[in-house]
Amino acid sequence: MKATKPKRRPTPGPLPGPRVIPFTPERMLEHASRRFVDAAATRCSKCDSTFVMREPAFLHCYYCGTMARIANASLMVQEEFELRSGLRVAS
Repeated sequence: MKATKPKRRPTPGPLPGPRVIPFTPERMLEHASRRFVDAAATRCSKCDSTFVMREPAFLHCYYCGTMARIANASLMVQEEFELRSGLRVAS
């Protein structure tokens, strides 16, 4: 019987270098348009359900649980809404 050598794992190559992503106003607007929903939205952007609740700064889908941020909505008003409705305890 002849002994077999264990197979060697291939050695990993060099890691890829850093990538430079330009920070331009067009790129910022494109990114913001993907993250925010329109103020007149009545459907979930993820599952297209109409079982949603409109909060001051978010559109909350009760079907899939997505919280989509409404563009140009005040987060201070959202915080006040959460405190008054009992969603958060004031600390």
